[in-house]
Amino acid sequence: MATVFVAVGIVLILYVGYRLCKHLFPPPDISPNGKYILISGCDSGIGHALAIDLDKQGFNVLAGVYDPDNEERVTGQLSSRATVFCLDVTRQEEIDAAYNMVTEKTNTLHALINNAGISANGLIDWVSVETMQKLMDVNFFGHVKMTKTFLPLLISRRHSRIVNICSVAGYLVRPGAAAYAASKFALEAFSDCLRREMHSWGLHVCIVEPGFMRTPIIEGRDRACREEWSKLDSDTRDRWGEEFFQDFIHGLESNPFVINAENPQKVVKAIRHSVMNSVPRIRYRPGWQSSLCLFPISMLPAWLTDLIMIKMHTEHVSPVGLLYQHD
Repeated sequence: MATVFVAVGIVLILYVGYRLCKHLFPPPDISPNGKYILISGCDSGIGHALAIDLDKQGFNVLAGVYDPDNEERVTGQLSSRATVFCLDVTRQEEIDAAYNMVTEKTNTLHALINNAGISANGLIDWVSVETMQKLMDVNFFGHVKMTKTFLPLLISRRHSRIVNICSVAGYLVRPGAAAYAASKFALEAFSDCLRREMHSWGLHVCIVEPGFMRTPIIEGRDRACREEWSKLDSDTRDRWGEEFFQDFIHGLESNPFVINAENPQKVVKAIRHSVMNSVPRIRYRPGWQSSLCLFPISMLPAWLTDLIMIKMHTEHVSPVGLLYQHD
């Protein structure tokens, strides 16, 4: 047992020393001059703020927006170096059009930032398969399509990078977030495998895992959940009961992590580092929610993590159907 403690102590000392050296002697940043960066989901939130930030740094930003009505507005907020275009990552024809547009400007990409994403809330018994499929189409398969399409432009030069915007939901799932978390877990696995496969090409693959940020994606969470509930058959609604559902909605609205959502500039800063630093990190966990609270919980034994997550996210009202459940 003493040997185990000594080994753990040595590992901790080495890790702290490594992090201290990285902090005191950080690797240099690269020059943005002449480098092209493609970002999806630039209509609002993190993608929008990131496009503005990296444009100011001097990169040639290629900003994809989902809504055509946002194209002119975003264009007016960026420099003449930037290009704003419509991009639905679920439609291969739009991705191919984006590829043709990019290759008219450059034969190399410095970075692809897969940022587009949507969310949904509701218990597995409530959320339709169609909704789950939609989240996978955007949050996972959309990024897979983007990666596979633009990979030739990324590996044409060493030290390019792909930055995938994941979430705390990519390593820790709470009750009521199965659809969203499944898409993020899938993206995490895809990113890890891609990084290992592309090692010989010198392609960096970075994963960003923020907690709740003050962005539009956390707005209207209860409205989407109510829509799913209203579509349910009467047997399912009766099984859980209206009181349980209203209690679930109250839990969404009173979630302390949502109430104390963090400044999205923390995420922008992390992504900027992943794009500009000569030695980007594999994972970024910007903000206190991800790095100091939720990630440590994910490292606990499964039974203890279950206990904490159930207590944190399950209210005091029991499903009506329990009254009729057999032992």
